[in-house]
Amino acid sequence: MRRKIARADGHQAILTFLSGDSSQENIATAVRFLLEELGSNHPGSSVEVRIPPLGAVQCIEGPTHTRGTPANVVEMDPISWIGLALGKSSFEELAVSGKLTASGSRSDLAGLFPIFIP
Repeated sequence: MRRKIARADGHQAILTFLSGDSSQENIATAVRFLLEELGSNHPGSSVEVRIPPLGAVQCIEGPTHTRGTPANVVEMDPISWIGLALGKSSFEELAVSGKLTASGSRSDLAGLFPIFIP
């Protein structure tokens, strides 16, 4: 997977977010970097993780989707995504609270997080 966000820039965005900077630009960089981390750590195209309106990534080995809506989709807001990716929230907590939706037989990604520990 070709990275669009340099590792140093992604790390800095996360550290800046954790220090209280919630600017849209900083959140967008952190979200996109963490999506790239997920895609790099768990390559494939059987699950699509969506963080509207900032980005999406396909990950997890298995059947590939080619047209229309993928069979396996996980979606949440940007702040919930950052919390999940950093281990501040769990997949289950977000699902129960309604902040995360997951559909499809491969959409339970609970065992993949955290994906980044600052």
